[in-house]
Amino acid sequence: MMPGDSTMTSIVQRIARQALVTFRNPSVLGEENGKSFIENHGKLKSLMTEVRATDLKLVPRRADASAPRPAPYHHGVPPVTYMHICETDQFSMGVFLLKSGASIPLHDHPGMYGVLKVLYGKVRISCFDRLERHVGGTQAAPQLPSAQMGALRRSVLRSSAEYTEESGPCILSPDRDNLHQIDAVDGPTAFMDILAPPYDPDDGRDCHYYKVLTEAEPKPADIKDKEVWLIEIPQPPDFWCGGEPYPGPEVHL
Repeated sequence: MMPGDSTMTSIVQRIARQALVTFRNPSVLGEENGKSFIENHGKLKSLMTEVRATDLKLVPRRADASAPRPAPYHHGVPPVTYMHICETDQFSMGVFLLKSGASIPLHDHPGMYGVLKVLYGKVRISCFDRLERHVGGTQAAPQLPSAQMGALRRSVLRSSAEYTEESGPCILSPDRDNLHQIDAVDGPTAFMDILAPPYDPDDGRDCHYYKVLTEAEPKPADIKDKEVWLIEIPQPPDFWCGGEPYPGPEVHL
């Protein structure tokens, strides 16, 4: 840890430093059984558990300031905005703000780790994993036009849960809970987000969007490890992300 990491150092700065330590060596990111990675990842998770909206000088938005978003997507106010905090080759860190009723559609994080911590409001996060095609499954592939069959993805719904500022972080890895959908529940919400390494289409880390095929949607009482079929889709036209200034403490790395 760098010098000066004391009570005078903002928790945002400490989180950024810990993320840098945790993810600074890409060659060992896949070695989750490595003692050093597990310890550092645990420290990062603990720090993210502590962070609150006030630490980022973030004032919770009021529900009446979150009018329903218009369609098509290129008109009106974006349903989701992003506050950039910092980015290195190892990780990116920022805050997503969702208006009432907004969703970040089901999407993936190729080869990436992630840590998400709600700062205010409530979100529902549904987490999926891709399954290998050759692994035996309980459901036959849906009948689709041949041109769409290549976009099918066998997957499993690992969890669907609600998170608030009192909840611990939601964690994803390259092999677990890597695809997720995030829905604002009962009003506006915001969460702090770390991705490691950052998205980079030139390095094979582009964001892909999916939808659950209706015939495979799980029933609420049968969520855990429910096998589903996803189909890759273009970015939904009613979703786009704007930007706004980050009001919190500066981060120096």
